[in-house]
Amino acid sequence: MVFSSNVFLLYFLPIFLLAYFITPHKFRNYTLLLFSIIFYAFGAPEFAYLLTGFTILNFYLVKFMDKAQKQFWRRFFCTVSVAMSLGLLLYFKYANFFVDNFNAILGFLGHSSVPWTKVLLPIGISFFSFQSITYTIDTYRHVNKPMNNVTYYMLYIMMFPQLIAGPIIRYCDIADQIRERNSYMEDRMRGFYRFVLGLSKKILIADVIGIYVDSVLGLTDFPISAAAIGSLDTGTAWVVLLAYTFQLYFDFAGYSDMAIGIGRMMGFTFPENFDNPYVSTSISEFWRRWHMTLSVFIKNYLYFPLGGSRVKTQRRKYFNLWVCFLLSGLWHGASWNFVVYGAIQGAFIVMDKLFLVKVMNKLGKIPSVIFTFFIIVLARVFFRIEQIDLGWVFLKRLFAFEFAPINISSHVIVIMIVAAFFSFITLSKWGLRLQEKVYYAELSKKEHLIFWIVSLVALFICLGALNATGFSPFIYFRF
Repeated sequence: MVFSSNVFLLYFLPIFLLAYFITPHKFRNYTLLLFSIIFYAFGAPEFAYLLTGFTILNFYLVKFMDKAQKQFWRRFFCTVSVAMSLGLLLYFKYANFFVDNFNAILGFLGHSSVPWTKVLLPIGISFFSFQSITYTIDTYRHVNKPMNNVTYYMLYIMMFPQLIAGPIIRYCDIADQIRERNSYMEDRMRGFYRFVLGLSKKILIADVIGIYVDSVLGLTDFPISAAAIGSLDTGTAWVVLLAYTFQLYFDFAGYSDMAIGIGRMMGFTFPENFDNPYVSTSISEFWRRWHMTLSVFIKNYLYFPLGGSRVKTQRRKYFNLWVCFLLSGLWHGASWNFVVYGAIQGAFIVMDKLFLVKVMNKLGKIPSVIFTFFIIVLARVFFRIEQIDLGWVFLKRLFAFEFAPINISSHVIVIMIVAAFFSFITLSKWGLRLQEKVYYAELSKKEHLIFWIVSLVALFICLGALNATGFSPFIYFRF
């Protein structure tokens, strides 16, 4: 089940909210957990059992770890818990990748391939595994105490708003909210506005642009041929790549807004996941603004364990940074294009530390934003096109300087202009003030009425567009 579907918008969400708010306060966590299990089981019932069983097992492993008196047993239970979470992720997400590459090597050496039945990828497996890891390691580090209630732990791991595509939430950030929270009318209203805003980003911007992107590059699972990519003119190549850059942002940021909005309606405060990433003046700043909860995860649970900045040489520090982004690229998908994507990001992060940020500071803000955005757009080639050879062909077309009329509708052009406007709006002071008003500022009764009416109109427009075109899954569901 996805947020941008009639089943969710017209049936699941209204029924859930009704059931949640008529449930006595002390039983609301159980209602939320029940609907979260139903939400996941609706699309993947066979994995719901695995998810539930693993969650319960990990709860008791962490309890044993915390009660252990000797450091050996604390490390043992911590290692087992983390290994289980990583093992689950590695098996479901990367087993096919490893076997395919192993068979490719065998074929190159003249041997027959190993028989293998493809493993299906459960949606949200990365986010589920990461939250399990954060809970285990933070408890081991005494950042938080372990939960005493298995139901509450299941709720933390399986809560449906952020289960499928984040944001990645540390238990220490919402522990008090799980045990006790209040949902005031202000929270419900602001949560509704945020939810509709995210839905609008997804349906009215990302999906419209996505139809154009798919018409040029083909579906992700069924891309166009090398010959078709090789025949693209330079103008079309740049326009479709720019379109995908906007599609990816509004698709994922839209989901995060919807998750944060649903959470706020219930009294939860989830961490922000995006902060206008396309106004960044460097790649380092971009990763502080893009998928922020993943960046925090990488820093706390990968970069710091590798030594962080407390290493003997600068060379080792830069190597650690590069490895972190290499692995973050591989996290996005089990294929070599994502390794290339991560390597590119890591290389620019290292160059930022060495000299590039100083150069950008001398150039000024706007030139720095333009240059950084240019690098981001180019890197998206290896995010969208999973076959590396096709990615290189596409890159060549970007700089072939062969132009022809671009076949794109006026509607898509308008939506891309809207996407660009809202992507860069915070470069201006009035754009920052508008963002503050929409997301964070207190609203008067009159302003609430305006926001309510606008949100209702946007909701009905989204429902109409959804019925006209059908839903499309969120891009990050694959990760």
